[in-house]
Formats: sequence, C-alpha cells, structure tokens
Amino acid sequence: MACSATAKIIHNPLVLSSSRSAEKYESCCKISGPSSLLGSKFLGKKLLSAKSAISLASRRSGAVVAVSSDVVKEKKVKSGSSAASNLLITKEEGLVLYEDMYLGRAFEDMCAQMYYRGKMFGFVHLYNGQEAVSTGFIKLLKQEDCVVSTYRDHVHSLSKGVPARQVMSELFGKTTGCCRGQGGSMHMFSKEHNVLGGFAFIGEGIPVATGAAFTSKYKREVLKEDCDEVTLAFFGDGTCNNGQFFECLNMAALWKLPIVFVVENNLWAIGMSHLRSTSDPQIWKKGPAFGMPGVHVDGMDVLKVREVAQEAIGRARRGEGPTLVECETYRFRGHSLADPDELRDPAEKARYATRDPITALKKYLFENNLANEAELKAVDKKIDEIIEDSVEFADASPVPARNQLLENVFADPRGFGIGPDGKYRCEDPKFTEGTAQV
Repeated sequence: MACSATAKIIHNPLVLSSSRSAEKYESCCKISGPSSLLGSKFLGKKLLSAKSAISLASRRSGAVVAVSSDVVKEKKVKSGSSAASNLLITKEEGLVLYEDMYLGRAFEDMCAQMYYRGKMFGFVHLYNGQEAVSTGFIKLLKQEDCVVSTYRDHVHSLSKGVPARQVMSELFGKTTGCCRGQGGSMHMFSKEHNVLGGFAFIGEGIPVATGAAFTSKYKREVLKEDCDEVTLAFFGDGTCNNGQFFECLNMAALWKLPIVFVVENNLWAIGMSHLRSTSDPQIWKKGPAFGMPGVHVDGMDVLKVREVAQEAIGRARRGEGPTLVECETYRFRGHSLADPDELRDPAEKARYATRDPITALKKYLFENNLANEAELKAVDKKIDEIIEDSVEFADASPVPARNQLLENVFADPRGFGIGPDGKYRCEDPKFTEGTAQV
C-alpha cells in the first residue's frame, strides 16, 4: 500500500444516549502506541490505506471515519513486480513537486531580504517549513478549483499558478501586483487563478470557502452545469477554536459540499502553544463529530500529504462531501518577520529543522533514482532566476495613483459622502484625484 495509516471507525457522538455508550466512545480513542506525531497517539489499531479509510465514510451508517496517516511507506513490492511500479510518484511528478516547494522556499527567503531592506511594509508572514502542505494539495487541483488562504498566503498563491512577478509586486505595493498593490502580503487574490484571497483575521476565510463550495454544488445540482469544482480552505491550528470553523464544518457536512478543510497545524498560534490553548489538541477528531472524515497526516512529508489530498479532493469532486485534514507541520521562522521568535524552545526548532520537507523529498528522489543532483540544481537555478526577475520587475513597477485608493471601497460611489458644497464628493474631480480639501 502507498500509505500506512491508522484508522478507526468512530460512532457519531450525537447517537450516544447513555454513559455506557459514552465510555465505549472514549475507549475507542485510547492510546495504542507511542508516536512522534502529536495527533496520532489516540488512534485505533486497525491499519488501512488513507484511501480505504476515507472512502468508508461514503458507506457509513451512523458512523464516520477518523484516520491518521502516521507513516507512509513505499508501496509493498509484490512478487514479480518491478521496483518502479511501487514508487509513490513518477519522475515527472517528483520534479514538479520539488520545483514548487523550492519556489515557495526561495520566494519567502527573498521576501525576508526585501522586508529588511524596507521594500515591504506592514506584517509579512512567511511559510518556510510548511511547503509540503501547499504543494501536496494545490498541485492536484485544476485551474477552476478554488483556494482560500490565510495571512500566510504567498506560497498558496504561487502553487496555484499566480506568477511570482505578480505576488512580489503585490508585496511591494505596486500596480503590477495581483491586487494592484492594494492587498499587500496578507490579501493575495487572483480571479484568473481562483485564489479567493488571503485573510488577515483568523477564520474569516472559512465561510468564503464554504460559500465557494456551495456555488459549485448549486451549479451542478440546480443549474445542471457540468461542474466538479473543488475548494480548499487553508487555516491554522489557532483558528480551530473559532466559531466560524465549527459553523462551516456543520454546513459543509449537512449539504455535502465539495470542500476540503486543510488545517496547517504548525503547533503555535503566534506565541501560544497549541497544546496549551486547546482542550483536545487532535483537531482531526472534530471532523467525525460533524459527520465527515477526519484525517491526521505528517505535514512535513509531501508524499504523505499528497496521498491524503488525492483521496480527499477525489471525494469532494465525486460529490461525496467534505473532509477535514490536519497536517502537522512547523514553521521555521517566527510568526511574522516582526517576531523575534524567542518563545519557542530552541531544541524544538532544531528537531523540526531535521525534518525539512524539501530535504526529505530530495532524499526520496535520489534514493529511488528519480532525479540526480544535476537535475535538481538545474531546477534551483531556474527558480532563482525567476525570483530575481520578480524582484527587479516589482522594484521597477509604478506605485498606485492616489485616486486608486478610492476604488473598490463602496459599491455605490456616493458612499464617500457629501462635501461642504452639498454635492456628492464622488462628483468632485479633485476628490477622486486625491487633491480636494476635505
């Protein structure tokens, strides 16, 4: 099997009518053995592939599935089969994954340089260390599928296909940015690539993603369009104590919406440890509570993430409903570039640094003869040139005109109010130019 995953059918808590039933529910979540992963220590004993475990949800009868993709191994070699047939990915797929992950890392490293040189303003949240999640999920999507992100949104946009030039220009606040310089670091948006935004406040993107998924279902079932679009909602562990998270899980399960809720659990909500802030740190268990599969996966391994993502996205595309996926990952920098990162234990940071997702993928490619050093260095050179070009392009691009500040604020321009002369301010040319006396 491509994925060694621990799974257990968990009966819906809503049907537990007695204390004895509640005891049975608790007993099915007891520790079955130690694990290096936070969310995998309360799992059952039966081993299934991620695909098989998640698929059980579509055949459930008063039960839902919680599965942990704890350790993904290579497919077991069957007698008489070639080694190549048991690889998790092809050479072409491996190079695509590596290029996307290296693009994300190199882009964010350049953002740090530009921020400290005064080219970027406000808060800038980098994605270093979490690349396996973005690449593992988004590279499986189609152009028309939607992505909704958080304030840590640069790499999600790049993975979805937004050009590095547009993302860097947006960070520089230039008109050539994907939001014409009006969004900045935390508000990437691209209609062309169906990136529906980064959102600065935690949880506020989840209802938008749920609405996008509802749109897809409405197109297919009411308008009878040929529509199998899927939406990915990315958010962090800190968001999972937010009311919008629970409300949208309920609606998505109730209406069987084509959405995957992707929790990027990097263990820290700014400076608050996930273990200190959550009564039950196993976020994936919240999925079964609402009638959808809950999955825990090692978010530092792109191949593990990718396999879980394939099944979750496939379920949504087939009309089988939502999935909650908890990707346990780690950010290699502070919460933002303004964060000195003094609260996390240096030993913890060093431990996760040894699990660098890009290094792990390179090792897999080398060990399975899918790529050599020269090929990966060629990829590195290509991406480095793209990043350098994006910086030069952004630096040379013009800043927005002052009158652009008044655009996209009110649907009705009369919302700008009435001036001292009794006329609508929007009718004063000087006002729209930004030169009127206010």
